[in-house]
Amino acid sequence: MSKRQNHREEVFVKILDAAEVEFGLKGYNGASLQHIAERAGLPKPNIIYYFQSKANLYKQVLDQTLMGWNDLFDRATVEDDPAEVLDSFIRVKLKNSFEKPVASRLFAMEVVSGASHIGDYLKEDLRPWFVSRVELLEAWMAAGKMRQTDAASLIFMIWATTQHYADFEAQVLALSGKEGYNEDDLIRIGDAISGIVLAGCGLTKA
Repeated sequence: MSKRQNHREEVFVKILDAAEVEFGLKGYNGASLQHIAERAGLPKPNIIYYFQSKANLYKQVLDQTLMGWNDLFDRATVEDDPAEVLDSFIRVKLKNSFEKPVASRLFAMEVVSGASHIGDYLKEDLRPWFVSRVELLEAWMAAGKMRQTDAASLIFMIWATTQHYADFEAQVLALSGKEGYNEDDLIRIGDAISGIVLAGCGLTKA
């Protein structure tokens, strides 16, 4: 990668990170490109050059959040081991909730408010992905690799359980008597969620 390309990528990531924080704190309507530029330490024209509009930047932030959630599950095929794939899916999702809670809360806030800015994305991009993953789970079931269950509900359950630790972080920490999450929590909670989900699917991890 050339220095120019490397610089462009660094600027792109810097803007996305700043936008994630700004949108997370103020929501779509409260955030402004000027404040995002200030948070990123860049001139506002740079934001417009890379993302054209606030709406497009917002969608890019949400898209980046979703891309980081699904990991091995994205690439899995019927030949793969469902226990390994689902365990990885859960742990990566949980790690994202621990490390990027603002992104998770931003997505939750957008959906709860009616998904007015990402409705097309949910239908045109996320739904085909979701349908393909439901079909994969059903193929594993048909092949006798896991217990019969409602595949869509299983995905929703994994999303909801892992995102809880970001979206309801204040509640979890208060009830746990903790100031923040640590690596031991990530392992302990990951073990618990994965163990319960895999057992419910008739799976054990090697």
